Amino acid sequence: MSALRTGSLIGAIVTMGLTAGLFWAFAYSVMNALASVDDRTFVDVFNKINIAILNPWFAFCFGGGLVFAIIAALTHLGADHRTVLLWVAVAGAFYVVALAITMGINVPLNDRLARVDPTESAATLAAARQDFESSWVRWNIVRAGVHTAAFGVMCWALYQAGRHTADLTAVGVSGHVAATADLG
Repeated sequence: MSALRTGSLIGAIVTMGLTAGLFWAFAYSVMNALASVDDRTFVDVFNKINIAILNPWFAFCFGGGLVFAIIAALTHLGADHRTVLLWVAVAGAFYVVALAITMGINVPLNDRLARVDPTESAATLAAARQDFESSWVRWNIVRAGVHTAAFGVMCWALYQAGRHTADLTAVGVSGHVAATADLG
């Protein structure tokens, strides 16, 4: 297996796994902690999280899953790599769905909440939280699940790539043994 093929599969697995883990961490810890705070604190802290998360590490992991999947697909275009390509394409499709959920649902909710000043009235803060929290949590769990599916399928693609390499090695070794026996 070429270094680029293997590296792109591993890169996709690592970045997809980190992204899935981040969204699951929100699901089972961050949002549970925020559920117990008052509306003013919720709006203030969640808006600060949305600013802090926009950093190079997040960009690398979030974008890297798709970039590495594309590289993996391109390096598996040959006829002898179709099985791996199929699984890479399925993982990539899951990842694109998860990105669509993020960009189409979670980010617009984030942007709407970002327009709420934490110094607004208690009624305004309660209404903003009401419009945001349950929908954001629900869709975060969905995208975490879809990201996890992409991660799992990409792991399967790497497994299939390893099997393909092992099969080629076995054919090469047995072919070599047969050729040597014919010479004797």
